[in-house]
Amino acid sequence: MVAMTKKVKTFQITLSDSNKSFYCGGDKVCGRIEVEVSDVTRVSAMKILALGCAKVEYAKGKQRCRQEAEYLRHEEVLQLSEQPTDSDGSVVLRPGNKYEYKFGFDLPQQGQLVSSYKGKFGYVHYYVKALMERPQQPTLECKKCFEVEEPLDINTPDLLSPTGGTKEKKVTCMFIPDGQVSLNAKIDRRGFCEGEDICINAKFENTCSRIVVPKAAIIAKHTYQANGRTKVFRQKLSSVRGNHIISGMCDAWQGKTIRVPKIKPSMLGCNIIRVEYALMIYVHIPGSEKLILELPLVIGTAGLGSRSNSVSSQEGSVSNASQSWVSLRMPSEPPSYCDITKDCRLDQPLTPLLDDVDCDDSPIFMSAPSFQFPSPPTYTEVGISRLSDIIRHRCLIFTAGFLVLHII
Repeated sequence: MVAMTKKVKTFQITLSDSNKSFYCGGDKVCGRIEVEVSDVTRVSAMKILALGCAKVEYAKGKQRCRQEAEYLRHEEVLQLSEQPTDSDGSVVLRPGNKYEYKFGFDLPQQGQLVSSYKGKFGYVHYYVKALMERPQQPTLECKKCFEVEEPLDINTPDLLSPTGGTKEKKVTCMFIPDGQVSLNAKIDRRGFCEGEDICINAKFENTCSRIVVPKAAIIAKHTYQANGRTKVFRQKLSSVRGNHIISGMCDAWQGKTIRVPKIKPSMLGCNIIRVEYALMIYVHIPGSEKLILELPLVIGTAGLGSRSNSVSSQEGSVSNASQSWVSLRMPSEPPSYCDITKDCRLDQPLTPLLDDVDCDDSPIFMSAPSFQFPSPPTYTEVGISRLSDIIRHRCLIFTAGFLVLHII
């Protein structure tokens, strides 16, 4: 936002590195204030103010909850180089000239700032404000925002270690027990970056009378604190689903993947705003509440440091999967029809029993009786000619009988 008057033609802030998308703790922010006037203007002081603050605001009934936290404050009075000043420090700006006030300041070290954020009930903003003070005239202001992203390294032993859990739920129908639904899930690590795939290994068991559906989703949890109150906003970012599981059956996910979408890294260092992520594995049960298992995730800064450990684990899992496929003895080409034997019937057809299942092994099967059908008779030329003579003889008898009846 640039405040303009008839005397001031241009008043704006330009950062030196315009291609830089964000700054980190310890970086130097440099820029200049560009001023052009259309009439002779006396400037008593040109000040720069850099601010970074977090703010939460939301309504709780009739009460308005507000709270702020400051993370950056830098003030400085700027001087024009090679420009004469009066005894009171003021300068005179004349039309036709372009004036530049240069500035630069260092951001606090890593760990003292929080990343820029904009949510439903709060935000974290960083900006540079220029103040042009003029005698007997209102102060002009202009502002320039910039992004800050605190690095979050996920290559730590804690975030690279596997995590998992087990949940079960008893289902009732009109206060009568109706079996239970259980799940057991595990992922190989907790730390991820945007664009990576999360491999899920899970087992689901359904012993109730209803058809259930297993699903998984990446959830963002935004926590806002103000005036001693807490407000939580949850958001589903991406999801996958599995196959229906009928009564008395099990299902397993072996490396089912869900991709981390383009999202901001986890924000864990702010006092009043907190952004956390979780992998929610749940089972949808008709007529009952969902069975939910949440595994916490930490979304780190993309491109930070070496991700050799996590990437190698992913490559290892892919290579193992490929080797397992190679190890299967698959025929090189389909068999010829000439090689198929005469009797192609199954000796013991398999029919699944839905109401009798061993969840640790494959379903129990029953043997259906096999029926031996006699082969069709062989038709020869002699048999065909004999059949033709019989048909011709009967036709002649029928024709003769019809003529006798007609004459009578």
